[in-house]
Amino acid sequence: MIILGIESSSLVASVAVVTDDITTAEYTVNFKKTHSQTLLPMIDEIVSMLELDINTLDAIAVSGGPGSFTGLRIGSATAKGLGLALQKPLIHVPTVDAMAYNLYGAAALICPIMDARRNQVYTGLYHYRKEFETAAPAFTADIRRLISDLNGRGEPVVFLGDGVPVYGETIRAEITVPFEFAPAHVNRQRAASVAALGTKYYERGQVETAVGHAPDYLRKPQAERELEEARRQGKVAALAAGQVPGEVR
Repeated sequence: MIILGIESSSLVASVAVVTDDITTAEYTVNFKKTHSQTLLPMIDEIVSMLELDINTLDAIAVSGGPGSFTGLRIGSATAKGLGLALQKPLIHVPTVDAMAYNLYGAAALICPIMDARRNQVYTGLYHYRKEFETAAPAFTADIRRLISDLNGRGEPVVFLGDGVPVYGETIRAEITVPFEFAPAHVNRQRAASVAALGTKYYERGQVETAVGHAPDYLRKPQAERELEEARRQGKVAALAAGQVPGEVR
């Protein structure tokens, strides 16, 4: 089985190929580059390096959100385009699920946190108890509320994600259970995890058509939220005069 993984939900751009439970290639860049400029050249590079006939792919696993609206759209468009051109199914892998899968086998509660701005994080909770388990599927939370909930669980926790450098001091100050921050090689999104977890989904028949795929943003774009708030307060004209702020996440 050959699965192509695509990850573009954050600053990280990553593509990988998992072949029969072996990561045969992974190309990951965590730098300020536009995903529309990086993903296809990265895919072309690993396909060329592996001398892979891309038509032999069984499916394309894509990080399906939450995350950056722009990044998710680019990843989705890339996966959909390839799926349509190659007539291959897509596998929707929730972003935080794949992040937690980086720490497969961890004894602690796994808590990915992605910075969603304004003291909010995209997160989920995961265990490894004989197998990888979802304790709480992807959701959006205030960081202090999340810490309070984790304290209430009373379990050791391991954090990972781009929310750690943003909210690390808050975590250190307010958490009362034992905790750790994941090390560099597993603390961000990786397409190999998307493809590996996607392999499990594929075996269960959890696939979708390229046409039917859509990212799960969990919440509306910032511009839409601000416009709705302006409408609620009767400030649409003033907001329009100053232009609606661009989308961030």
